[in-house]
Amino acid sequence: MLKLYGSTTSPYVRRLRIWLANTQHEFVNVQIFEPADRSDMILKNPTMKIPMLEDVHENQIKRIYDSRIIYRYLAEKFAYPALDWQQENQLTLIDSANDSLVQMFILAKSGIAADEQKLFFKLQKDRVNAVLVELNELVADGHFSSWHYPAVCLYCLIDWIEFRSLHNLKGLHELLAFHENNQQRIEVTASDPRT
Repeated sequence: MLKLYGSTTSPYVRRLRIWLANTQHEFVNVQIFEPADRSDMILKNPTMKIPMLEDVHENQIKRIYDSRIIYRYLAEKFAYPALDWQQENQLTLIDSANDSLVQMFILAKSGIAADEQKLFFKLQKDRVNAVLVELNELVADGHFSSWHYPAVCLYCLIDWIEFRSLHNLKGLHELLAFHENNQQRIEVTASDPRT
């Protein structure tokens, strides 16, 4: 039995929820900032990060800690096609923007205002801008025309940016069109963090 631990708002969790939409599994909604859930999570996952996958088979428990590693595990388990090097690079771009935005989001939730004169914030903003421009070009070149795992991850990134109002996507017409073209998929609407 597969159990996916995560929150309904995390873009890293959502990509796996979408990918597992037609696979039997249990989703465990974790409130990562609540003391009780954090205490439970540290017993199972010393990184205290989500998502985490638990695979229980014949009384053996495997725990996988990172969305990228979880995908690789699932790809092997269910014989999904392996990602090619271009798709791996696409995931690196998507994860880079996600990571920067998550860090800035957590700082904002902690009451630390973004100061673009500080190196940390400047680096994050520059990285997000550069990555989104590159992703916009990749969409324009047709790299995300199939609903494969990198496309799912890209959708989750763009939707999370919109959901949290994290970045101005004005001018990134290909990314906005990609988002609009995929927002009515059943697995997308079923995992919408707004509901």
